[in-house]
Amino acid sequence: MYKISIDAEEIEKIEAGGFTGEIVVVDSEGAVFDEAVRWLRRQKVIGFDTESRPSFSPDQPHYGTSLLQLSGHSRAFLFRVKKLGMPYKLRNLLATPKIVKVGAAVADDIRGLQRLEGFDARSFVDLQKIGWEYGIRDKSVKKMTAIILGIRISKTQQLSNWEAETLSEAQQKYAATDAWVCREMYLKLMKSEKRPLTPEQLAPNPPKQNKDNDKGNSQEG
Repeated sequence: MYKISIDAEEIEKIEAGGFTGEIVVVDSEGAVFDEAVRWLRRQKVIGFDTESRPSFSPDQPHYGTSLLQLSGHSRAFLFRVKKLGMPYKLRNLLATPKIVKVGAAVADDIRGLQRLEGFDARSFVDLQKIGWEYGIRDKSVKKMTAIILGIRISKTQQLSNWEAETLSEAQQKYAATDAWVCREMYLKLMKSEKRPLTPEQLAPNPPKQNKDNDKGNSQEG
């Protein structure tokens, strides 16, 4: 069983973790791009995420999607879609029903990519929409990762410049980790017993329960 929710203080006590496999940055079509697509097409489940250059004031433009991250267990590919665009092979990968693509708040990410080039998005899973079925109310990737995988991931690079000429190692690690943990969380949930939250538990501020009644939902699986 999983915790319903977790706070920042609890997360800080958890061991830090992140993606440790190979990270490949793809900014143009060619041999690296083709190998990335070939490898990803051999996977049954891949983690999915996007990043956008942040706007810090109302008069700054909305920059749109800068990066698409797709990850397996051991390799993560960072597609710099502002430079690369959305080539047919990449759109086709996101459209195939044969590969499950797992992310959080995927509808917004998909729309951002579709503004670059239209495609049909198939076989996407949104962790924010299924977490409640396993007794989890929190929806942020950081909190869900702590609850489901028992690791603390860093979000310090979230508001960095995703359109920089070269992505730093810290940016690459952050971007790869966000996609990877979505895949790992999904795979663990698929092996877990469903314990759906009640309407009362789903409420933003559910009524406090006594320790005995709440015990079953306060232990991590």
